[in-house]
Amino acid sequence: MKCPHCLVAFHDNYRSQQVWIGKDIEAAWAVYSDYCPDCKRLILILGQDRGLRFEQYKITNLSNPKFSFVLPRTTTRSPCPAEVPADIAEDYNESCLVLHDSPKASAALSRRCLQNVLRTKGGVKPGDLSTEIEQVLQSKAVPTHIADAIDAVRNIGNFAAHPIKSKDSGSIVPVTPEEAEWNLDVLESLFDFYFVQPATLASRRDRLNAKLQEAGKSPMKG
Repeated sequence: MKCPHCLVAFHDNYRSQQVWIGKDIEAAWAVYSDYCPDCKRLILILGQDRGLRFEQYKITNLSNPKFSFVLPRTTTRSPCPAEVPADIAEDYNESCLVLHDSPKASAALSRRCLQNVLRTKGGVKPGDLSTEIEQVLQSKAVPTHIADAIDAVRNIGNFAAHPIKSKDSGSIVPVTPEEAEWNLDVLESLFDFYFVQPATLASRRDRLNAKLQEAGKSPMKG
């Protein structure tokens, strides 16, 4: 896994470092700990499960809502790509951070982030989020699989069915944790399409042009 402090990968040993807390009517609780050998900082994860004894705990998926970071207070999702503008990345990162505590708040932030992306890179005319999504779909400027994923956002929490709420992408609409996480998955796809891939191709083109120049040849056009 990657250390949530410094993001350097190391071999975790959570299963052998568990501290039993107790059991209530909601779940059984335990704290898992580990120590990053690179940055020398402690990592604490609160785990819960229903009806399981302590020795049966296993961490197999840290993105599972049953597990949440206590130290550092962070998210289990991948970091926002460096190519994404700061104002967009801020909403995305905060949406990830509150996902397990409040899916509704996370969804509100991710919808606002989506609207910002569509206006910045999708070339849509400002309106409500539902009509802006429709503009992107009609433009056919994004791959079909991404278009389908964006379209599904309009059905999350029945968002488009509420005209007052749909005018404000940041409105609080009841959603499930899975629906809130879907919004983040869609944003990751858009980040890759709009920001990461163009930057990667531009970097490769620059390196190729440098080699062509050294060879006395004309650079690539574009």
